[in-house]
Amino acid sequence: MSAVWNEESRPLPLEREHRLEREAHKLEKRLCRLVGQAIGDYNMIGHGDKVMVCLSGGKDSYALLDILLKLKARAPADFELVAVNLDQKQPGFPEHVLPEYLTRVGVPFHIENQDTYSIVKDKIEPGKTMCSLCSRLRRGILYRVADELGATRIALGHHRDDILQTFFLNMFFGGKLKGMPPKLVSDDGRHMVIRPLAYVAEKDLVRWAEHRQFPIIPCTLCGSQENLQRKQVAAMLREWERQHPGRIDTMFTALQNIVPSHLADGTHYDFKGLTLTGVASEDGDRAFDPPDLPPQARLPDLQVIKF
Repeated sequence: MSAVWNEESRPLPLEREHRLEREAHKLEKRLCRLVGQAIGDYNMIGHGDKVMVCLSGGKDSYALLDILLKLKARAPADFELVAVNLDQKQPGFPEHVLPEYLTRVGVPFHIENQDTYSIVKDKIEPGKTMCSLCSRLRRGILYRVADELGATRIALGHHRDDILQTFFLNMFFGGKLKGMPPKLVSDDGRHMVIRPLAYVAEKDLVRWAEHRQFPIIPCTLCGSQENLQRKQVAAMLREWERQHPGRIDTMFTALQNIVPSHLADGTHYDFKGLTLTGVASEDGDRAFDPPDLPPQARLPDLQVIKF
């Protein structure tokens, strides 16, 4: 008995291809919209800026450069892009991959060769995480390169999930309500650092990297360390989002809606000088009223995560 082809149960190859194209187009529009919105909200890039895009070889920095190239072609402001990679001399690092990719897409680039890998390995005890020292070394080198290239903006590929992870890391382990801002001035006051992916979810960057088939280079220095506290926090956030879809969006929105009068930092709100005025105030206790909270923010089902 011959099998009957059921066209309704399985899409034809051409139909499937069209569906994937539509999904990719929608994703591209969303990424461009969110990056453009972040740039506009925080005045990240202006006319005449030279933006140094720090390219590591990971999905996030590839996507950052890719989206900025698309926006550059249609943005009202005229700005330059230059890609910079810091080759840290990690064993097995495929140093040909990024130059070949950047040449192919037609982006001016600079490869900075500095053996920070040996320094980090020498200074950090076995089993300890390397991120802190590695980050400080990278930062100093990239600031110098920005000066040499005449860059007015340094663009990093941190996304929305990175920002939230940093917030919880600082709260759990640093005792601070401190995140990773979309825009900041460097410690020396001479460099403007921007994070155009601040509104973008990591899951969208994963999908975009798959669609664009970026030549991903794994980080063998710190990315393979399974005991990183950041990985533990990331797992916690993923579990929260799985159980309560939309919670990540709500938490990120909270970072943009700070109420100093309902925290406890006397340097940002004058609690000592607080007096009765007899006049209704936005700083009053109305912030505790349930109607002000979205449904998923009430009575959160928090779980203890061991670190």
